[in-house]
Amino acid sequence: MDKLELKALGKVNLGLDIIGKKENGYHEVRMVMQTVYLYDRVILERNRTPGITLETNLKFLPVNENNIAYKAADLIRKEFGISEGIKIILDKHIPVAAGMAGGSANAAAVLFGMNRMYGLGLSEEELKKRGVGLGADVPYCIMRGTVLAEGIGEKLTPLPPIPKCYVLIAKPPLSASTETVYEKYDALEEISHPDIDGIIRGLSEADIRQAAASMGNVLEQVMLKEYPIIGRIKQAMLESGAMGALMSGSGPTVFGLFDSRSAAKAAARKIKSRNLTKQAYVTNVHNVRRNIDEGTKF
Repeated sequence: MDKLELKALGKVNLGLDIIGKKENGYHEVRMVMQTVYLYDRVILERNRTPGITLETNLKFLPVNENNIAYKAADLIRKEFGISEGIKIILDKHIPVAAGMAGGSANAAAVLFGMNRMYGLGLSEEELKKRGVGLGADVPYCIMRGTVLAEGIGEKLTPLPPIPKCYVLIAKPPLSASTETVYEKYDALEEISHPDIDGIIRGLSEADIRQAAASMGNVLEQVMLKEYPIIGRIKQAMLESGAMGALMSGSGPTVFGLFDSRSAAKAAARKIKSRNLTKQAYVTNVHNVRRNIDEGTKF
């Protein structure tokens, strides 16, 4: 095939706990990850021009080896000796630097797409092994769905899918580097750990309200102190009927789970009317696993 168009789906963390730190500086985590139907379009095209060409609709993003999607393509080209050129087009819609793994999702789509485009025959597990070298979230973005992530995020165990619900995603107009957030977490004297097992029990019993009530993110303690707007967005969601609201990943995106689309939309209007953010999206969870080994479309 000469051209392939893929959907790189974002994620939220229903739970994020840190249980230790390795000697190499990496944090050991225990997280419940959930794919949401908010995605970037990733287009791959065979190119007569040698090397990798990358284009994106966001002018501030790098289009060279500093872009993780570029790195993913370069990894595959070098390993399998692919001499012809490849063009990557990223049509970005997932908020950037937002705790939603947008960059990792792009890299996952490139790995999947090049595997398909060049008939490399790599299994899902083989793709995930290559992905972890690019970023801790890349293996999950290849797998997708409702998943328990452990280790540095690369040890993945499928969980029962979250029951149908609607997700309000709101990114406040600020950014903080993941590295800085973790450094500030390490300096905390008192830490309140989330109930990851409670989330898993709720999912196992198909009880979304128990799962939502158990949601927690250990990194929120850092971000709430630094950026009170995150707490105000959470409060607006809860006032509007969210079953639970939480910061995703290292932030600053906040998401809320709702049992109706109308309630989620009302919460979005409230957040915008309070000038908390202009970036607010209502979508749903995405529980369809992609079986790469069976050739299912990404």
